[in-house]
Amino acid sequence: MSFIPPPYPYERLEGLRDAASRHEGGAIDCSIGTPVDAPPDFVVKAFAEATGARGYPPSAGTAQYRQACAGWMHRRFSVEVPASQLAACVGTKEFVASLAQYLHLRRDDRDTVLYPAISYPTYAMGARLAGLRAVEVPMKNGMLDLESIDSSDRARALVLWSNSPGNPTGHLDDLGAAARWGRENDVLVASDECYADYTWSDRPHTILEHGMDNVLALHSISKRSNLAGVRAGFYAGDPEVVAYLRLVRQHAGLMVPAPVQAAVSLAYDDDVHVETQRDVYFRRLNILGDALREVGVTCPAPQGSFYLWCSREGMDGWQLAAWLAEVSGLIVSPGELYGPAGVDFARIALVQPDEAIERAVVRLRTSN
Repeated sequence: MSFIPPPYPYERLEGLRDAASRHEGGAIDCSIGTPVDAPPDFVVKAFAEATGARGYPPSAGTAQYRQACAGWMHRRFSVEVPASQLAACVGTKEFVASLAQYLHLRRDDRDTVLYPAISYPTYAMGARLAGLRAVEVPMKNGMLDLESIDSSDRARALVLWSNSPGNPTGHLDDLGAAARWGRENDVLVASDECYADYTWSDRPHTILEHGMDNVLALHSISKRSNLAGVRAGFYAGDPEVVAYLRLVRQHAGLMVPAPVQAAVSLAYDDDVHVETQRDVYFRRLNILGDALREVGVTCPAPQGSFYLWCSREGMDGWQLAAWLAEVSGLIVSPGELYGPAGVDFARIALVQPDEAIERAVVRLRTSN
């Protein structure tokens, strides 16, 4: 067997779960960024109507779906995206994992995927699943260090991934610089912007603010509206690339179910529920961040996302995760899961109810 899939990252946390579960009241799982709060009632009701369930839905998305996504981009980022330059995807993880494979069919002279050195593991895995090279780009002040990319890697690059706000660090990237670099080097830049609604230190940004040539923006309903389980998102940008991906993905049978498209369209048409959720995450980040700093954990306030990227003197990420499980019942993700450059850190996802976060805070303060 020439390819042996590695263990799924979060399956490596069983030892942490055992330690955290010894606390009265149980473990508090903040390892995976799975939303726990309720989605909007009007969206849940729309699922019950099962609109369009009898027929095959358009792979690229219904007109209603694409118009809702384009309308949200206009409200959120002040960019105009024609419907022909936007299409649905079945949750953004499948898009991340499959993009390199499809792009390589289009440009078989390129064999390299560039991705942030500290990042969501699926960027690199997408390259490996396509039989391509995965080359990490070092980070400088939380942003892609584009000047560090070797000339031979530039010449072989098929796509450069950016993620802003970033998972796991919460940093914002320089999307304008990434777009310019891609055009100068004839490399498609794919900007994963699924946490854009949870930008704290600035207004939300998209790479499409810097033009659409040779760039794609990727967005998800999962985090924005607490709908991770329905698997829906969209990509937008360069008209030639979008048209190519729409066709190849249609041949692959990738379709967001019609009832999901109908309900998600309503979610993208509404911003009120997102503002409510923003307040929830911002409060949780502050409450837990303050408690962690009181017990000697370094965790700067993130520029975006709902993660705390933490370290503690004298500990690597696994040791910090084990200590947090022991003293607070928190299950967190060691930073090594996001690349070797993250080895001294741990990521905490603020995706537990307020009462669970408060319970972790009490345990931390009584442990000191």
